[in-house]
Amino acid sequence: MSAEIDDTYAEAFRSIYAEVLITARDRIWLDHAVHAATGNASSSILCDCEAGLDRYVGLGGDATFATPDGRPGAVVQFHVPRFRKDRAEALERSLLIRLSQNVLTCPTTACFNLLDEPAFFKLGRKIAFFGDGFQFRAVRFGRPVWVVPILSGEFILDRRFGYRDGLMGGNLWFLGRDADSALLAAEKAAAAASTIPGVILPFPGGVASSGSKAGSRYKFAVASTYEAYCPTLRTRLGEKSKVPEGVASIQEIILDGHDLPTIVRATQAAIAAAADTPNLFRISAGNYGGRLGKSFISLRPERQAT
Repeated sequence: MSAEIDDTYAEAFRSIYAEVLITARDRIWLDHAVHAATGNASSSILCDCEAGLDRYVGLGGDATFATPDGRPGAVVQFHVPRFRKDRAEALERSLLIRLSQNVLTCPTTACFNLLDEPAFFKLGRKIAFFGDGFQFRAVRFGRPVWVVPILSGEFILDRRFGYRDGLMGGNLWFLGRDADSALLAAEKAAAAASTIPGVILPFPGGVASSGSKAGSRYKFAVASTYEAYCPTLRTRLGEKSKVPEGVASIQEIILDGHDLPTIVRATQAAIAAAADTPNLFRISAGNYGGRLGKSFISLRPERQAT
């Protein structure tokens, strides 16, 4: 039996995001760079940004996407909520730190911009200052770059990195009759959503086990556990609990991406992949009635507004 699909929607909110291409000699060092550059970037609640792998391209990845240097590549996104007044400064700071400390330092890597936008950061110049006066501008692979001499050779990166509007906060909840079924469903959903170009799943392994609500009884906390959906609090909360009888565990996936149609496609792919998981009771989503964001992703395709 397939799980029940709630007639509800996930509520996404606007972001600004940068999209970069990291290349390396091989998949081993490419993965090291990606994992480091996207580390500690699960949630904008306390992280400086939300970041993750979109897809592998070039040699060993999507062969229709050629990398400038002909090497294995990875497309990575970095998102900051648009409601932040300092959003552009915050995104630039995140990129500066993550690309300089986690990509430049990783053996054999190079870094390229993927967004040719009117809004951009002169990030290459700032990172190139690491060259201590020995850095220089050049044209490599048919594009203007900065070249930074480093102990292992040279680090090459584009001069400008663009950014544009995106979306954050698409989500799905998987209500299982046991912990294993909820997690298996979330794993299957995350894997399916990851096949859609233009989407990232920023949490570890693509899965969030501690879905949150906005606000807290503590003034210093901007978010807290969503107690109404904690299975172990069902008895304590009584009628205030929203956990259906027989549900022992709930897992969540979060989706950030280019735009609403892209996240809608990833959401439907995730639902289709997870729906037949044994002992999965229901698939649902979290929303705040439009108070957080104005982009709604309906779980049932026939309800989706364009």
